[in-house]
Parts: sequence; structure tokens; C-alpha cells
Amino acid sequence: MSSAPPAYDLLDEPWIPVRWIAVQGTNDTAVSATVRPPRVGLRELLLRAHEIAQIAIADPPALSALYRVLYAITARVAELDEAGPGDWSARRDDLITEGRFGDERVDRYLTPVRGRFDLFDPVRPFLQDPRLAEQCDPANTAGVDKLITTRPSGNNHSWFQHVNSAAPELPTSDQAVMHLLVWHYYGPSGRCSSRTVGGVKAASSKAGPLRSTLSYHPEGETLFETLLAGLPEPGKGVTREGDLCPWERAELPDPAAAPPPLKGPCSALTARSQHALLLVPDATGRYVRDAFITWANQLKIPREGDPYLIWQTSKEGNLYPRPADSQRALWRDLDALLLENPAGSTRPRRPEVFRTALDVSEDLRVRALGFEQDGQAKDIQFVDALTPPVLGLAEGKEPAVAVTVAVEIGRLRVLGERYGNRLDRAVKKAWAAFTSAPKIRDCTWAVEAAARYWPAAEAEFWKRLNERDFDGAAAAFRVLAEQAYDTVTYGALGTMRGARACTTARIELYGGPVKRPAKTGAAGATGRSDTSTEDA
Repeated sequence: MSSAPPAYDLLDEPWIPVRWIAVQGTNDTAVSATVRPPRVGLRELLLRAHEIAQIAIADPPALSALYRVLYAITARVAELDEAGPGDWSARRDDLITEGRFGDERVDRYLTPVRGRFDLFDPVRPFLQDPRLAEQCDPANTAGVDKLITTRPSGNNHSWFQHVNSAAPELPTSDQAVMHLLVWHYYGPSGRCSSRTVGGVKAASSKAGPLRSTLSYHPEGETLFETLLAGLPEPGKGVTREGDLCPWERAELPDPAAAPPPLKGPCSALTARSQHALLLVPDATGRYVRDAFITWANQLKIPREGDPYLIWQTSKEGNLYPRPADSQRALWRDLDALLLENPAGSTRPRRPEVFRTALDVSEDLRVRALGFEQDGQAKDIQFVDALTPPVLGLAEGKEPAVAVTVAVEIGRLRVLGERYGNRLDRAVKKAWAAFTSAPKIRDCTWAVEAAARYWPAAEAEFWKRLNERDFDGAAAAFRVLAEQAYDTVTYGALGTMRGARACTTARIELYGGPVKRPAKTGAAGATGRSDTSTEDA
């Protein structure tokens, strides 16, 4: 008698870690784990979203990817995937008043598509392509170390953990699905496993739609609020039948043809992947023992329009998303999240989702999630940050008050960055003069000065925002830059060369030397004075 094939139904299996809302009047740790388990399946997640504080995924890119899948599913469940009937915002307000999704709504959507959420279904495994078993070389699979994005594979460095490639540790199925999502959204470009389609063999993939980006998500007091606040409003022409998620399509896409068009927010959130994967389970379905990873389409799917990214404009006039930078604190992005037209040479655009998120709650926080990477194989660091409840200050919510505060937030950011940049220039110039370096460049003083200044500047920013104290901010940031500069350069002042270098370069903290007006005469040269102006 043959055994049943392995299965892992994401609707029922407990694969999503969660943090529950504290129960009033009782010790939360005393609540039975069977009532409030540490992990839940997708169906329970939706049914009890009003009881869950947040999803507790440790890897930011996995959470960012899962959010996009959950937004699409939430839009279907809440029937907010079309502009009509009636006003979209009003219908969402009615659901907010109800306070939960409810069994009827959840089952109405999930029951017809239940088979599409099995991670190991032989015909339509969730977000996978079963054709890879024949289209790729079964003797040259990617392996589980390649699948788990926090593990080194091939000749890559061990950034996150060490592994024994000769005896890889098999990931559990709940771990594997998280990295399946990361591959779909943050996968690298370049060489991949060969895939033969229609007699044509190729082994190169495009980068995932969120590769190296930082995305911003509104977060409420409950997961229910978070999911509703994160819903993008569909356009007037969007239809439920035309705006399909990958698991809703009747057929798998043809990798040799143009990718299916993105006709609305659901497809735009879930159908931009440039990678095709197939997980190979063990006999129990509890572990993944191997994986195929290759290209999904040879044509690049545009990523413009993602509603959770800050879009910037290059010098050539092209839009690009603000990249993830593990050394850049979230407060430096705050004005770009609150203002319609924040200051900056890149003309940043506020993430589109924040235009409607505030209708859910004025006490929304912002979660920034990203992965600092290069375009190909290099992974550097995760990025995860959370603001206090600041979205109520966004421009357009309270014109008489919020706009004023938002503008001051922008001014604080500009001042903080101005003195951070001046400090960086000053210490590099001092180091170059002290060491007789041929040019000004990165140095140990710059690293130490940044480590001292930016955390102090962030604390100053939040202190002034909390107290609504915006006067004298320029002087405060200048003092922080001076303190960092003096501390870093102190050891060099014991020599004449060091004292001269540090004293001369210190003027960069105040904007640098002032150019004198051009003189007429034999020399015709432009002179420079020994003083500077404070332009803050």
C-alpha cells in the first residue's frame, strides 16, 4: 500500500510566528498556548488578526515579502480589491467598525483556492513551478544552502551563519516557505541553474522586484489594522477577474512568452517575480531536502508603482526606489513619508499607500524593512526599523497643525544631515592633511566620527520631535558635530602637523572657507578668506 505524497497546507499548518495582544487583567504568559499558539496558519491568522499584535518574523525581507502576499489576500477577503460598489474608503471604514474579518469572509475566498496553498502540491505548489523537475537538470539542483538566503553557498562569504555544504542541515517547511518568498522578491540577477524551455536553454535571471530596496509599511495596534492600512486603493478600471495573483491563475505562465500584465494591485503585489523555484520535500513533508532555483522569464518585469517604496528621480530623470542602507537611520526618511513634496535633490515621492492608510487610524507607526544588497549575489545586511506613531502628522491629515510639524521634521532632517556631511568632510580633510594622503577619502576618523555623531543626532531629532521644540536645532546639531570632531582628532593635536591639520580642517564644520569676489588685475585669481559663514 503506497503512502500519501508529502503535503504542507499553508492555510492550516502553523508556519507564521505571531505576537498576541496582551490580555487585560491577566498574566499573558498564563494564557494557554493552545489558545494563543506561537505560530498560526494563514486561515487562523486572518480569522484572529484582531487579536494579534504583529507578525514576529525575524528576517526583514521575509516579512516585507509576506506583507505583500497578505495585502493581496486581505483585499480579496475584505472585497476591497475593486473600487466599487460604492466608495472604497467607506467600505473599508465599515469593516474597521466591525473590527474583524469574520469566518464567512475568510472562507468565501480561501475555500475555492484551498488546493493552491499546498507547499508541495504536485500540480500547483504554492508560488512554485513543478515543470522545473523536467526543465532543469535534476543532477545539478540549487540545494538547500542556496535556498536559505541567510546561508553561504558556493564561494560566498559566511555573513549570517556557517554551514557544512557536504552535510547540509535540512530546513523545516516553515523555514523554507519564508526563503521562498525572499527569493521571489529579493532574488539576485546573474547566473542561475539552466532551464530549457521550447528547446532554448538559458541560465541567467533578472533581479527580484525589491532587490536592494527599503520598503515602508504602516503598522497599527493590531494585525487587523496593519493589513487594512496597508491596502493600496485599486483604480477605477481594475476588475477582480483581470487582476489575478499567481495562485489564482488557471494555468502556469509561459516562461518563453511575455509575462502576464499587471492589471491591478493584487497582481502588482504578487506577480513581479523574476525567479522560478521548486521545493523538494522529504518523505514526511516536514523538511525540504533540495530545491530548484532558476529564471522565470527572460524579460524584465517593471517594478515601478510599488506603493510601499520611496521613489526618487535620478539626474537623468529616471525613477528609482530609495535603496536599503543599514547605516542610515529611519528618522532621515521621516519627512519623505509625511510630506507631499519633501526637500531633496532627488525629489522623493511619498509611498502611495500612505495617502489612504491614515483613514484606518491616526496612531499608525511606520515599519521600514529591507535588505542591503548589490544587484547580483552580494548580501550585506538586513534593515528593520520602527517609528513611534507619527503618521497622524502627515501632510493632508490636519492641514493647520500636521503640515507645520511635518515641515519642521523636514527641516530637522536637513540640519541633521548637513552637519553630518560637514563632519564627514572635515575629518577626512584633517586626516588627509595629517597623513599627507594624496586625496581626501574614507579613513578611520570618518568611521569613528560617524559612529559618534549619527546616534547622537537621532536622539536629538526624536527628543525635539517629542517635545515639539524646533528652535535652536541648527546649533544643537552643530554642537554634536563639534564634539565628535574634537573627540576623534584629539590624539593628533600633540604634534604640530596634527594641530595644523585639525585646526585648518575644522572650518568645514561651518560650511568651509568663503570665496572672495573675483578680482581684476594681472593675477585675475579668485582668492579665499580665512573665515566662513554659518548658513544654518
